[in-house]
Amino acid sequence: MARNRSIMSDQLKFELAKELGVADTVARDGDFGSVSSRNCGNLVRLAIERAEKSLVY
Repeated sequence: MARNRSIMSDQLKFELAKELGVADTVARDGDFGSVSSRNCGNLVRLAIERAEKSLVY
């Protein structure tokens, strides 16, 4: 069963890509397919950090 909804919005993904300096690659290619595995892992790490910060009151 395919999952059609994303946990992270495209806007958030692109924002994180800008932080990591890979937004130009994403914009040029139209997706995250050309982003290295290391940078994809860093995107996930940043997303987790943001989520954890949002849980702290």
